[in-house]
Amino acid sequence: MKKLCLLAIVLTICAVSGLAQSADELVNAGRNADNVTTHSMGYDRKSYSPLRQITRANVKRLVPVWTTSVWNETGELAAPAVYNGVMYIINGRWTFALDARTGRQIWRTPVVLEQGTPGAPITRGGPALYNGKLYRVTYDNHLVALDMKTGREVWNQKFADKQDGYYSTGAPIVANGVVISGMAGGERTTRGFLDGWDPETGAKLWQRYTIPAPGEPGSESWPRNSDAWKYGGGPTWRSGSYDPQLDLVYWGTGNAEPYDPHQREGLDSLFTSSVLAIRPKTGEIVCYYQYTPNDIYDVDGVDELLLADIQVGGRPRKVMVQANKNGFLYVIDRTNCSLVAANPYVKVNWASSVDIESGRPVLTDVYKRFFAGEEVEIWPSRGTNAVPIAFDPASALVFASTWDVPRIQKIAAPKPQVLGADSTGVTARVPDLKPGDVIGHFVAINPLTGDKKWDVPLTDLPSSAGMLATAGGVVFTGKLTGEFLALDAATGKTLWQFQTGSSINATAITYTQGGRQYVSIASGRGGTLANRYAAEKVPAGGSVWTFALMP
Repeated sequence: MKKLCLLAIVLTICAVSGLAQSADELVNAGRNADNVTTHSMGYDRKSYSPLRQITRANVKRLVPVWTTSVWNETGELAAPAVYNGVMYIINGRWTFALDARTGRQIWRTPVVLEQGTPGAPITRGGPALYNGKLYRVTYDNHLVALDMKTGREVWNQKFADKQDGYYSTGAPIVANGVVISGMAGGERTTRGFLDGWDPETGAKLWQRYTIPAPGEPGSESWPRNSDAWKYGGGPTWRSGSYDPQLDLVYWGTGNAEPYDPHQREGLDSLFTSSVLAIRPKTGEIVCYYQYTPNDIYDVDGVDELLLADIQVGGRPRKVMVQANKNGFLYVIDRTNCSLVAANPYVKVNWASSVDIESGRPVLTDVYKRFFAGEEVEIWPSRGTNAVPIAFDPASALVFASTWDVPRIQKIAAPKPQVLGADSTGVTARVPDLKPGDVIGHFVAINPLTGDKKWDVPLTDLPSSAGMLATAGGVVFTGKLTGEFLALDAATGKTLWQFQTGSSINATAITYTQGGRQYVSIASGRGGTLANRYAAEKVPAGGSVWTFALMP
């Protein structure tokens, strides 16, 4: 078993007190504005902060107070975490601890990948913090616990083999005392799963496959007398949210494999392109909702589930919201996984609507023409590039960065499915784009009706940045060309921008230190699509920038 690092590289010895981060602090994330201890600013993944020192009126006074290199050119897609004055940053190459006020490095620990690991290593989401340890995955399928004070490795567990098509880019979470992690590889004839781990010892507590074996619930949605389920996809390559009151973790799953539905006999292929509500202690599936039955479009269901309590029909409902890559914005009851609303937020041509009673999409002729062997243009290729959306509880609006690009796709010549080999079953391409084409938007959406309060077009390049909303009326996001932006939450107008050294592919965080509000963002082009669109226009190179109001 490889080791992440036998000895953390410690450049500065720093006494860091109070590192026993508790479960209560995770549940109550946001009450202590000095700390950002969970992804997307809380278990509910709202990407929202009640801080209001920085407002739409004064955001023009925002200036950088420190920046630092994070020694990486494969992409910065993860948001930082902050605890007791220390900022924790992860990427595909390193884990860092920095002084949150100054950016001064406390320690850094390298990621040492297994020999022969293919691809450019990236990591998404961010570090998970709990009880004095930092948890992260590495690209070569290891879950690692590091001591938050020193960066030294506490334990290291390998959970999958690259030879079987697995790799890992997502972020674990800690829910009810269990570390939960996922995997990637849905185009490599893999079978998706989630794992639950003991945070102290690294012992595996449970494993939950997203593709049921014959005889298990959901197996009727796979061909009988076939091994299709063994290669069925359903990766779990993003991250989860958690409702402590219901004690349910919500985690999205990826596409069915192959995209060509003939080998899957055109069946629904559970639990691909779905959200699973699971018990963190056992991995038991309590309920599920499938966004795209028989997913032939590679639209997944992995995007984070934003949890909110909103008024529906005059009464409060506990819901989860997802801007799905299939182009529909979903509102789902998180107590039973029933559909509440689904509205398109970008151009959609593969379905005309989603039937609320059945929860199923109403298909157009795109599917039949594709099934018959015709090359078809599918809108969208993805509605968003799998980055966090934000929710403002006061306005009940969702903020998202969207993509408006089609996929042109045709069934490929059949070939055997081989474990670990790429096998989408299709040939696909995107159309040529002309200078000035609008290919994305920043939007503010009513999640129940789909009505857009504002819509800001993006030309030439879409955005791969997440959204952060604040009580100051400001929404922070960014562009592939490197601009870090502050938008007016009421109008979408750009109030302020700052040019970083590379693409913004991550999500900002905001917090206080010494009573002063800070905003931090990682900059660094990375990921397949960001590189596809921006590699010739934007340099690589990772850095972290922190801003505050000029006195």
